[in-house]
Amino acid sequence: MKIHFRNQTSFSLLLLVAITASIAPTSAQNSTAYIPAEKIFLNCGASSSNMSSPDGLSWEGDDGLSYSPSIQNTLSATAIVQNPSVPAIPYITARISKTPYTYSFPVTPGRKFIRLHFYPSNFTSTDYNINFTISFSFFSVSVGPYTLLNNFSALLTAQALNFDYIRKEFSVNISSNTLNVTFTPSPASKNAFAFVNGIEIVSMPQFFGGSDAFSQPQIVGTTTTLPIDEHTAFETVARLNVGGSTVSATADSGLYRKWDHDSIYIYGAAVGVTYASDPNVTIQYSDTLPEYIAPPVVYSTARSMGPNASVNLNYNLTWIITVDAGFSYFVRLHFCEIKSPFMKVNMRVFDVFINNMTAIQGLDVITQTNQVGLGAPLKLDFIVSFPNTSASSQQAIWVSLHPYIDSKPEYYDAELNGLEIFKLNDSTGNLYGQNMSNQQTVDTGKKKRIRHFLFLAIGVCGPVLVILLLAFIALRRWRRRHKLILQSSVSSLSSRSNQGRRITGDWGRRVRKGLQGRDRRRVNLRCGQARKPTFRPGGA
Repeated sequence: MKIHFRNQTSFSLLLLVAITASIAPTSAQNSTAYIPAEKIFLNCGASSSNMSSPDGLSWEGDDGLSYSPSIQNTLSATAIVQNPSVPAIPYITARISKTPYTYSFPVTPGRKFIRLHFYPSNFTSTDYNINFTISFSFFSVSVGPYTLLNNFSALLTAQALNFDYIRKEFSVNISSNTLNVTFTPSPASKNAFAFVNGIEIVSMPQFFGGSDAFSQPQIVGTTTTLPIDEHTAFETVARLNVGGSTVSATADSGLYRKWDHDSIYIYGAAVGVTYASDPNVTIQYSDTLPEYIAPPVVYSTARSMGPNASVNLNYNLTWIITVDAGFSYFVRLHFCEIKSPFMKVNMRVFDVFINNMTAIQGLDVITQTNQVGLGAPLKLDFIVSFPNTSASSQQAIWVSLHPYIDSKPEYYDAELNGLEIFKLNDSTGNLYGQNMSNQQTVDTGKKKRIRHFLFLAIGVCGPVLVILLLAFIALRRWRRRHKLILQSSVSSLSSRSNQGRRITGDWGRRVRKGLQGRDRRRVNLRCGQARKPTFRPGGA
């Protein structure tokens, strides 16, 4: 059945009007892909020769480069075991140290993507014959005033996510000509070490917000917006090509982003239907929505609720993404009508809900793209927050779509082309949350200790419990047997009592004590003072 949510019609309509005015295409010429000022792909721990990764990127070894950390403070190491599913470049080598070390990249001021690659393997440094056990690796990563990772374990994170390797992406604005990335082993253990397999530095445009109020994302559940400026740092939580396959870094529009398929994030069995654009449809970008916002391959596929209106009216098409509590999140939704018959106004109109709150009501993509028709993309930005008041360190972002029936559209349906979620830094510049994998390890350790205690208790007390159990069973059988004997005696005595006989003496008292209920009332026992029971005929 349809779930009812809060309504924010007035502000949503105002937001739509602003989007409508700002998204009209300028000409038939599409915007070009972004050309970054810097694009550095560093194969850490490798020699200076360039090597290509499976996706076609050229990686440069960091050994001997001017911005690499001092050789005296770090070691070049090689993974002892290389999982076949893990690309050799950049994951077979690593830069490792038990003391803090820093990469200093010469860059132009502006916002940068910083991507860190980790393969949680045991490593060996052949030059010094030193082995590194990955379970000891706990470290932090910082860039200027921002802490990207804290007490991070690539091993625990990979185990928690069931991944073979980890790719962390951040966006930080750099105000100087140097970008310093510092790795610091955890001080909690003398055996702790920091490592990294690969580093990417890619310049990016300021596309998280604009100077005017309507370019800023709306805070879901309110009528206000949140300013996004150069002091805001981001961590990418999810980037989904909805309805399509995985998009590699080289297939992106100049920013070397990876777009994952969305199927594993769909809630329940109601997955809707996926489809691609009509063959003659071209994605028509504009000055306010250039190609680098999302590549054509993302806008050229979609997921909708399906053709059955009666079914669509009774469910929400929903995606669920797990996030850290205590942070705010930037949610970006991508829409584009790419397939006939959805070419006119009021053909497909739907509501968008985020965490059971109305983000926008009555969204008509054709209307909001100035009735251009098929191939005109639209993006909408929102903010959702999770106060750190829950006992759980993990929360979930729900993004749901449902047909909007008030406008009586021709089709009761909804669709989505892309979804991105970014974590925003807190007031102290931190981007790390409570390490879920570490907490799970603590919880698992507690559970193991509890199980160990139980096993020990069972081992020590087991024989005693068995003896007590056997004694209880024997006692129960003895009581049942004697109860039957007693009941038989009572029946016999009752019969004799009805014949006018009576029981006296101590034995009579014992029998009387064993009688219960109706049998005791039926038998007339008259206990005398004689030492032995004496039976007398009732008529004597």
